[in-house]
Parts: sequence; C-alpha cells; structure tokens
Amino acid sequence: MTTDPEPRTAAVRRFNRFYTRRIGVLQEGLAETRFSLAESRLLREFAHRDQTTAAELARDLDLDPGYLSRLLRGLKDGKLIRSVRSADDARHLHLSLTAAGKRAFAPLDRQSEEGVAALLAPLADAEQQQLLAAMRTIETLLATERASAATPWLLRPPQSGDIGWVVGRHGALYAREYAWDWRFEALVARIAADFVDRFDPAREACWIAERSGGNVGCVFLVQARDETPEHAPVEGTAQLRMLLVEPTARGLGVGARLVDECERFARARGYRRIVLWTNSILTAARAIYSRAGYVMTGSEPHESFGHRLVGETWELALG
Repeated sequence: MTTDPEPRTAAVRRFNRFYTRRIGVLQEGLAETRFSLAESRLLREFAHRDQTTAAELARDLDLDPGYLSRLLRGLKDGKLIRSVRSADDARHLHLSLTAAGKRAFAPLDRQSEEGVAALLAPLADAEQQQLLAAMRTIETLLATERASAATPWLLRPPQSGDIGWVVGRHGALYAREYAWDWRFEALVARIAADFVDRFDPAREACWIAERSGGNVGCVFLVQARDETPEHAPVEGTAQLRMLLVEPTARGLGVGARLVDECERFARARGYRRIVLWTNSILTAARAIYSRAGYVMTGSEPHESFGHRLVGETWELALG
C-alpha cells in the first residue's frame, strides 16, 4: 500500500505534468522537419555567431564532446556548416553556417517564434507579464550556484530594442555601483546614436551577450575618429566602446569573450591597433583589458558624472 506524497511534492509533480503538455505544443512544428531538437539548437547557435569552435559549443551548451562531435558531423555531411582552420592556431577549426544552413534554419526559427506567440496569444498583456515574471522566479529559485553558472549564453548581433537596453543599463548600473549621475547615461546615448548613424558593417560591429532569453552584456567596436570638428576616421585604428556585463553574468567569462570578439573582428578587418578609454575605478574591466594584452598609454584626472575621476587610455597593438 502506497501513501500519498507530501502536498508540496504533489503540487510540483502536477505542475510538471501540466507544463510538459503545454510546452509540447511548441515542438509540433519541429516534428515536421528532418532535424532533431539538438540539431535545431545547434543551428540556432550558429545563426547567432559569426563563427565558433566545437570547444566553445561544448562549453556553452554543456554538451558531451563526443555527442557534439556526432551532431556536427551530421551537419557537415549535410553541407549546413563549414569548418576553416584558424590562422592563429592550426589546431583549431572555426565553424560557421553555410548558405544552405541559413536557409535550413530560417523555417525552424520562424516555427519556434510562431509557437511561442500562439502560446502567449490567449493572454492579455498583463497576464503575459505575470507569466514571464513567474518563469524568472522559478528559474532563480531553482538555480543552484553551479547550475546557474552552467546556464549557456551566446553572442549575437544587435536587434531592435538592444540600443535602448545598452543606454538604459549603462545608466542604471553605473548609478547603482558608482553613483554616476545621469550625464553618463546621456554620454552613452550620444555614443550609441553615433554608432547607428555612422555604422559601417565592413569596419564596425556590436555584440550582445544573451542568456536565458535576456541581455547580459554588450560591446561595440568602431572606427576610431580624431578630435577635429569633422571627426575624421583614424587610419588603421579601431576603438572598443561600451563594454558592459550584467552582475548576474559576471564571473562567467562574458566580458573576456566580448573583448576577444573585438580583437578577432579588428584583425580580420585589417586594423593595426585597438584603443579604448576607461576610468581607473573600473577595476574589473581594466583586469579584462590587461589579460587580453592591452597596455595603458596615458591617464588624466577629470571631473565627470558628479565625481573626480582618472581617465585612462589603453591600447592593443595587432602586429
């Protein structure tokens, strides 16, 4: 004879059964494709990265390397991804989507979005916000430190709404952590607007770090400009700007990865050096720059954002 489980255990099991049934609706579209859920997830990762390596995928997705190798082999055999040996280290292969891979991913992405939209459609806006808040609460409460650290994150190009997020989060975080006033947020807004107005995809880029569906970091690499009224480009020089990592994602290597992406992009575009401007009190960012090989080339005290600060110029020579 069995006894009834504790009421709390029964409630959790009931919720699990309910949610499993509901979330199954989202997989109906995938069932009509030739891709498994794991293959679909890999295609999504490739679609949101310029290039990556098998080691990065295994780490970010917490996949067994052997299992991942079999999945990648199948995508290569289907001519959906290509591999190119790294010019910096011949032991590493850079992986990226082919044109066929992009065409194969497009309907998967569309079906997934349509499935989620159908799930949310019957709910009013306030109910949708309540549902999302409940999801975040469950995720936060059930994530141990180890599980939270293992949650995968990815880098992707900016989308609509990201520039506003960059400005707002810079203002909010620097006000909370350093008590900088709203003049700093205004400066970030001007820098972001200049990036959009002058954007040259052949010479400039932005990366957004995303984790669990939310933005957790960003960085911009732009063509450096002089101080003349015309702000003419400085030949051969790129500038790293607006590096930010949310507190919830710090310690996961997001900042270092964002800085590495800037260097990779700059080298590929033929820049000879990267420069950046920071402040002495931003010790975490300065440590990332130092580990990446940047050296401080100058410093000067200034009064900005309601504080007396020491501004620093750093530089990375690209050979």
